[in-house]
Amino acid sequence: MLEVDNVTKEYPTPAEPLEVLRGVSLTLDRGQSLAIVGPSGSGKSTLLAILGALDRPTSGKVQLGTVNPFQLDDGKLAEFRRDRVGFVFQDHHLLPQLSVLENVLVPLLADGKPAADDVQRAETLLSRVGLADRVTHRPAELSGGERQRVAIARALIRSPALLLADEPTGNLDSTTADAISRLLVELQREHNSILVVVTHSQSLADAMQQQKRIEDGQLL
Repeated sequence: MLEVDNVTKEYPTPAEPLEVLRGVSLTLDRGQSLAIVGPSGSGKSTLLAILGALDRPTSGKVQLGTVNPFQLDDGKLAEFRRDRVGFVFQDHHLLPQLSVLENVLVPLLADGKPAADDVQRAETLLSRVGLADRVTHRPAELSGGERQRVAIARALIRSPALLLADEPTGNLDSTTADAISRLLVELQREHNSILVVVTHSQSLADAMQQQKRIEDGQLL
């Protein structure tokens, strides 16, 4: 379960603190999905960064399962992000010098050389996203939609409890975006992850089980 209780985020300014998030609360169980929509600058990406422990709230509580990541030291916090959270961004952030298969395996490198079981799991995920025949290709040899499919496989390689996607279809044409939306939801359900998507796409938002709108830092 993901629990967010009265989270605020402020940034200091010469005049007065800038409030980006104001009293945000939500609860999601395993297997549930949520789209967060709203205008640019409303706090959507800031909230997603806090959920993924990439940024700290000014106040309030975030808990995934039994763990509040912001009570962990830096080493344990890095392990939490690595093991419990998967990220899919608008830009795929693939490493251009690595093959498709190697890119999917990148999150496992902190544990040393990936084992044979890890490689098999990566190959299975790539097959699931329709790229079984592209495992040796480099990102430059793929289309935008194919690169985003690799990014989704990479995000799922550790079977994270929480999957976060920030405008995952923002750089794609409408046909490819719809395909990526369906794939993201299908894989999230198969892995029983919690999925939170920040998006301007209403079609992607409609694919989620719940929708919430954020305005002026408040979740509606």
